[in-house]
Amino acid sequence: MKLFEKIFWIITGLMICVMLSFGTCLCADYTYINITNPFIRKIPVAVPDFKDLSKNIDEKDLGKEAQRILIHDLDFTGYLKVMDKGAFLEAPSKTGISQAEINFKNWTSIGAELLVTGGILEHNNTVSLQLRLFDPFKSHLLVGKVYTGRKSDIRKMVHRFAGQISYQLTGKKGVFSSKIAFVSTVNKHKEIFTCDFDGYSPAQITHLKSITLSPSWAWNGKYIAYTSFVRGKPDIYIKNLKQNSGFVVGFKGINISPDWVPGKFELAACLSFSGDQEIYLLTGKGKIIKRLTNSWGIDVSPAFSPDGSKMAFVSRRSGTPQIYIKDLRTDRVTRLTFDGHYNTSPAWSPTGNKIAYAGSIGGHINIYVIGLDVDSVPVQLTHGTGDNESPSWSPDGSLIAFTSNREGISRIYVMTAAGGDQRRLLKLKGAQSEPGWSLEKVTD
Repeated sequence: MKLFEKIFWIITGLMICVMLSFGTCLCADYTYINITNPFIRKIPVAVPDFKDLSKNIDEKDLGKEAQRILIHDLDFTGYLKVMDKGAFLEAPSKTGISQAEINFKNWTSIGAELLVTGGILEHNNTVSLQLRLFDPFKSHLLVGKVYTGRKSDIRKMVHRFAGQISYQLTGKKGVFSSKIAFVSTVNKHKEIFTCDFDGYSPAQITHLKSITLSPSWAWNGKYIAYTSFVRGKPDIYIKNLKQNSGFVVGFKGINISPDWVPGKFELAACLSFSGDQEIYLLTGKGKIIKRLTNSWGIDVSPAFSPDGSKMAFVSRRSGTPQIYIKDLRTDRVTRLTFDGHYNTSPAWSPTGNKIAYAGSIGGHINIYVIGLDVDSVPVQLTHGTGDNESPSWSPDGSLIAFTSNREGISRIYVMTAAGGDQRRLLKLKGAQSEPGWSLEKVTD
């Protein structure tokens, strides 16, 4: 083994030992940020340039890439504000990135409440990325990690560390390993796509050259169910993403609006083979288990609570589309929405105490959130920006993805759970709509 290679792996080994010692500094039961707070204040975080540890010519570029990805990840959360590096009084890339080498007063004096330092070591396409999160006011290390892999793994490494930051600050791992499924127009057809949580790396999942709608993730991220007209009428397709195989729900009439039961290989869907549109519980292979609704009005759009004990759905039993909740243990059905003449697309928050939905008042469709208490009042999250529909919560409950035509054509947007920081997720050819956020990490 060449001398440089020995040095590389000796340093990497030492950093892993240091990483293990970092673990004693973690305080998983301590949270800085309550992401359910509608008046949340963004915490200023400093992310200075990363240090090239062996002065390898590739390390500087890789460090810049890793820093850029991390800044994007932290900005994406909606509860962190990355500071302008023009205000920095110190350059850890030159002075040092460890706790003993940092003058924390240089960071508190400019208002940095959090500090991230990074160092990168590269040799023969193998990268070791060293990252730390500090509380400057306490001169305290909160998280320290070392990740080793290929150059192409930089993005994954940084996402993993962003998840560690989120867990330390909020008690939740955040959105950084999740994906979003959505509908996009391709040559006048509607197909299902997926992308990373931040719109990166979009991939076409279906190539049916038809109308394909309503993607829904299974709780474990291994399956997607969706509706397609590829056989001339709406049927539900259950697709195993890894094996590229699946099942079809093709009963007589319509088969639409699938939604998976949390923690089970079961889903609910609206079927009309009996003559009326009712919601049924199905196995993951599309076999009917039982009927879940029974009324004279059309019942569609099932959405299960996180614990699977309740189901929200849309019904016209009162004359106009409104959202109802069925307790699956008692079979009791209660009406949730009363404001407006058209309320649809219910989506449970991951905590199970709120439902986001699309409602029409005064001729405009907007996103609302409502609690489950009897006296809860809907809170409008979008205002004066065209029509906004199809809300979907992020797995940590801090963000909501939705569809909007505020740019003239339908696109997917993301906002905080309180309606702040509304920004477009991605822009592809054609129109994008119906986002569905995965609940768990999706295996590549």
